[in-house]
Amino acid sequence: MSTTDDGHTDSRLLTLVINMDSAPDRLAHMQDQLRAAGLTHQRIAGVDGSRLQRPHPDFSERAYRHLHGRHWAPRELGCYLSHIKALQTFLDSDAHYALILEDDVRIDPNIQQVLQAALAHRAHWNMLRLSTVNSGKWWSVRRLGAANLAVCLTREKGAGGYLVDRIAAKKMVERLLPMRLAWDIAFDLEWLLGFKTLGVYPMVIEQNQVFETQIQMDLAQIKIRGKLKYLTVAPFRAFIESSRLLYRLQRLIALKFLVRA
Repeated sequence: MSTTDDGHTDSRLLTLVINMDSAPDRLAHMQDQLRAAGLTHQRIAGVDGSRLQRPHPDFSERAYRHLHGRHWAPRELGCYLSHIKALQTFLDSDAHYALILEDDVRIDPNIQQVLQAALAHRAHWNMLRLSTVNSGKWWSVRRLGAANLAVCLTREKGAGGYLVDRIAAKKMVERLLPMRLAWDIAFDLEWLLGFKTLGVYPMVIEQNQVFETQIQMDLAQIKIRGKLKYLTVAPFRAFIESSRLLYRLQRLIALKFLVRA
């Protein structure tokens, strides 16, 4: 992940920026930041959800309705498939790690140094969450200079930036299709997917709506109303939150007090 003599980053890291063809301003925004951070990148053309046909083979309307409480959501499906496309691009390469970025985030110029420090502890993670839109409590388990590798016991949302190895990428591509949940919820279920996740805190990628979101413009139309949805959505969420708490609490205790390497 270091920068070579010719100014290019080590081939172990592939930086991928998801960007719609209709958003050149967002791409320019990302290019300026990545240049300042010393990172070369590859653009991933985002999937235009408005052009997707219903029914879609990569979207489970039944599961999305019963687990997430929403109807057919082409914009969210486009976002979801864009992340899958980025992960598959990584798997088709010879890189060891991929930094996946959405095109509306702010990047800490020192991100390379933080990620390089995190690699010294790569035995403890397959994915690093680098951004969030929540404000949950993060518990430090390893120091990374000014930042920390950390565990959050509650749900974190947003997928503006994350680092994956080939294990996590392969598990997500294999197990997260068809779409049953929004992407930022689905990839936050690492204990069900078979890989290990930690976060970098303070976050090195800020996801605070630099640009207006385009994904949830039709939220009012796709969100299911009424009490009936809670017969399935509420029990599922209760299971997810309780199992997350138990799993990550065990991880926190192990990394904080038992595992020293």
